[in-house]
Amino acid sequence: MPVFNVNVPSSARVWNYWVGGKDNFAADRVAGEQILEAMPTLRMIAQLSRRFLVDVVHELAAEQGIRQFLDIGTGLPTADNTHDVAQRAAPDSRIVYADYDPIVLAHARALLTSTPEGKTDYIQADVRDPEVILSEARQTLDFSEPVAVILIFVMHFVPDAERPHDVVRRLMEPLPPGSYLVMAHAASDIAADSMAAGADAYNERVSAQITPRDRAGVRRFFDGLEMTGPGVVPLAQWSGDSGDCGLQAYCGVGRKA
Repeated sequence: MPVFNVNVPSSARVWNYWVGGKDNFAADRVAGEQILEAMPTLRMIAQLSRRFLVDVVHELAAEQGIRQFLDIGTGLPTADNTHDVAQRAAPDSRIVYADYDPIVLAHARALLTSTPEGKTDYIQADVRDPEVILSEARQTLDFSEPVAVILIFVMHFVPDAERPHDVVRRLMEPLPPGSYLVMAHAASDIAADSMAAGADAYNERVSAQITPRDRAGVRRFFDGLEMTGPGVVPLAQWSGDSGDCGLQAYCGVGRKA
């Protein structure tokens, strides 16, 4: 687990800065601005990713009957967290958050509010340890019923050498039919030069290193699943609008048959 240090930029705190949150320190804000100089679209990507999360969680809870959510790489609490959106649509929803950053653990109390009918829980664990996450999540979630696994800008922190696609397969394998995978991921083949500069700037300043992937690489995470909505598309196009295609991110939702 990373050590809490306010002088070393944290991925969770830099992201919190980009989405307009207040849970960040001077080092995070300085790094965030320096990275934005190399890749100005990052603030909009962060904000659109939050909209994507809210839209998908609401759709799954309100329209698809999903009552269980496993949100990995939670990040710092902001407005409209997964449990807020899910329980607003379906008060009996059960949500488990997981993150490996101790700064998120320090704020986890804000994530543990719940309706009387539902439940929320928090696990401090790394996505690279899917069996640990699944074992602890079973204390709150019923794996005989569908679960939506949420990985919003998480898997690009797992390098190819650590077999990220296998990590996602291990997460989804024990879950029953009707479960969902919800993902957003940095794109290496949209405005590629800017993405490469942004990734270099990020990796020079933040301890957690990112590996952007092309569309085929992101699509591989959904192998064996049925894609819903428009499939794996640029983040800006999720709503069906042409949007700003220069935003270097993909997103998608897949359903386990």
